[in-house]
Amino acid sequence: MIEITEEPLSPESIVGKARTDDSGCVATYVGLIRQYSEGKAVLSVEYEDPRGEAKGRLEEIASEARQRWQINNIAIFHRIGKLRVGDINLVVAVAAAHRKEGFAACQYVIDQFKERLPTRKRETYQNGGVRVSGH
Repeated sequence: MIEITEEPLSPESIVGKARTDDSGCVATYVGLIRQYSEGKAVLSVEYEDPRGEAKGRLEEIASEARQRWQINNIAIFHRIGKLRVGDINLVVAVAAAHRKEGFAACQYVIDQFKERLPTRKRETYQNGGVRVSGH
C-alpha cells in the first residue's frame, strides 16, 4: 500500500494496514522534520509532487523490496505539503514472518527513498535561506 497525502500521518494506523496474521513483526520507520538541517534552524519543509511521479516511484521501490526479501506486506506513506518541525513526513511499515527480513526491507526502502526522492523538497530556514532538492 502506497499513499501520497497532504494529511497528517498516523504511524499506528499505517502499521495496522501493513500487518498480516502470518507476520511475526512489522518493522517501522517514522521520519520527522528535524529542528536543524545543514547547521541551520528549520522553519518549514515543503514537499511537492509536481509531475505526479511519487506514487509510481514508491511502488517501484516496494516491488524491489518484495523481490529481495520474504515479506508479507509493505506500506509506504509520504506526506507532501508544508510541514513544520516535528511533523511526520514518511512512514514505512514492513510486515514479515521474521524480523531480519522486515528490518532489512525497511532499511532498503528508506535508503532508496532518500536516494531516489520522489518529490521536490524545499527547506526554509529561520534565517530566511532556502534549499531546494529533488525532482
